[in-house]
Amino acid sequence: MSHRDLESFTETHFSWEGAERRVFEAGEGPGVIVMTEVPGITPAVARFARRVVDEGFFVAMPDLFGEAGRRPSVPYSLRTMAKACISREFRVFGTGGRSPITDWCRALARDVHARRGGPGVGAVGMCLTGNFALSMMLDPCMIAPVLSQPSLPAGPGRARRADLHISPEELVQVTRRAREAQQPVLAMRFTHDILCPRARFAALEREFGDLAETIEIDSGPGNPHKNPRWAHSVLTEHLVDEAGHPTRQALERVLSFLHERLDG
Repeated sequence: MSHRDLESFTETHFSWEGAERRVFEAGEGPGVIVMTEVPGITPAVARFARRVVDEGFFVAMPDLFGEAGRRPSVPYSLRTMAKACISREFRVFGTGGRSPITDWCRALARDVHARRGGPGVGAVGMCLTGNFALSMMLDPCMIAPVLSQPSLPAGPGRARRADLHISPEELVQVTRRAREAQQPVLAMRFTHDILCPRARFAALEREFGDLAETIEIDSGPGNPHKNPRWAHSVLTEHLVDEAGHPTRQALERVLSFLHERLDG
């Protein structure tokens, strides 16, 4: 809890149907739910949330797993993922459905919208939570969904690689609403990210058509920006915060997307 970006947030709690979790809040303006990647609310995740606050948004950052403020490491990340795998709140390997914890996240989004007002709220999911912003579109208040390196379901197999971590019935609801309201979805990944395969983005583009805006950053051998082949976290750990770098451009697109959807 010593990192300055996390200390700038107010620690609150949100309860829904008997489940209570910590939520770190800061800022003014329309609401954005920032959902952490594995292994938790790291300093880099907190820095991203602070960037969203600095853009004039109210951020609610739920503490979904891990230790808030702790720096990442391979053993820490593996332990966090192992706990998620056995948790009833996450469907890490299952296809054709979403994680039960997304219901709690949807309730948080409704609460933030009720408190902050405006046309709706945004959500940024990353890695383990990357697909959550998609299922949160089941609620009309979710009008700015961002999927950064959506990594569920995990594991081998063609079905898992193309799965969007939402049931077929709910996907029909979400895509119908997207078409009727001209509701876009923004998603991003590194091209050689084995945790977020190309097939998943192909499925997103197939289901949403031109309403799916996808950003794919070259991480192949010899790429001009020297992104490592194992690059995964577009907005946090593998962000190169330099003008003209594709990860910086992706960050800037996320912020402009939030403004386009929420400022009105």
